[in-house]
Amino acid sequence: MWGDIAIAFLLAFITAFVITPYTIKLAKKVGAIDMPNDRRVNKKPIPRIGGIAIIVGFIVSVIFLVISMKLENKLLFKDSNQYLEKLIGFFVGIVILSTMAYIDDIKSLKPWQKLLAQIISATVLYIFEVRIDTINEIAIHPVLSYILTVGWIVGITNAVNLIDGLDGLSSGTTLISCIFLLIIFATNGSSMISVILITALAGAITGFLPFNANPAKTFMGDVGSQFLGFSLAVISMFGIAKTVTLVVLIAPVLVLGLPIFDTLFAIIRRIKKGKSLKAVFQPNKGHLHHRLIARGYTQKQAVIILYAITAALGMFAIIFVYDGIFKALAFMFVVVIMLWIGRAELSK
Repeated sequence: MWGDIAIAFLLAFITAFVITPYTIKLAKKVGAIDMPNDRRVNKKPIPRIGGIAIIVGFIVSVIFLVISMKLENKLLFKDSNQYLEKLIGFFVGIVILSTMAYIDDIKSLKPWQKLLAQIISATVLYIFEVRIDTINEIAIHPVLSYILTVGWIVGITNAVNLIDGLDGLSSGTTLISCIFLLIIFATNGSSMISVILITALAGAITGFLPFNANPAKTFMGDVGSQFLGFSLAVISMFGIAKTVTLVVLIAPVLVLGLPIFDTLFAIIRRIKKGKSLKAVFQPNKGHLHHRLIARGYTQKQAVIILYAITAALGMFAIIFVYDGIFKALAFMFVVVIMLWIGRAELSK
């Protein structure tokens, strides 16, 4: 098991690391350049389709592991063919979503066009039976199952996309989320395929991160951030497939708490300010990372703070799953107290 996990990580890492410089050249060739403006923090033009390298690294690693492990009879989980069908649906969804996101990075699509692509991609997953259809062994009505499935996938896709505002922020926070989800999947009886998927995703992000960390040489663009959100949402559904209890369903929500809550607050803030639902699609500089920058933190400081919040939420999720809510709350209380005590020195 651990040998295959190591292969999944390293193969995705090497592939993404090697491919990223080629995406920079491609971005300059097709005009996918992030130009400075009043909403951007970058002071110079930056290529923005580096997420292609993450996708390539992930797919290469997963395909290699699935084929090799199938030949070695290591993928012996129940209903193996069904999981392979789900994996095909996952790849089809990636192709649809990533194609539209790539076009958006070059030509800037309208919000409803991007949303439509996300809904179609999520619907494809539902058709291939990647869905939330039972909780605590209680079957959910198909209509509610569809709404929950599409809502979860589209919601996480946009949540990760919206926090992609600082060098290394979206890639780093999703990498941390992957690590904690890997721990949960590896210890809760999840299928081996879910472990391989989350490991490959972590490896691909790690290979891209050196080019995306401050000062960034390239941005992942919508093609990268939407892929990361989409993949995290889908892989978390693979991970809970064998133990669909309310506690296990809550775990991914906690691990992905930073982008989820930041997005919810952004929606509420935009509706309140714009006085209509249309205001939800109007970008602004009210996200948490924007607020940290406005308070005088540098990009690196703001990113480290948000990394720490993501790690704390991930640890909270693990404690919650295995030791209960009271110990998890006690852990978070101690963390908050320690940060409050050291706030003066930390701010320096």
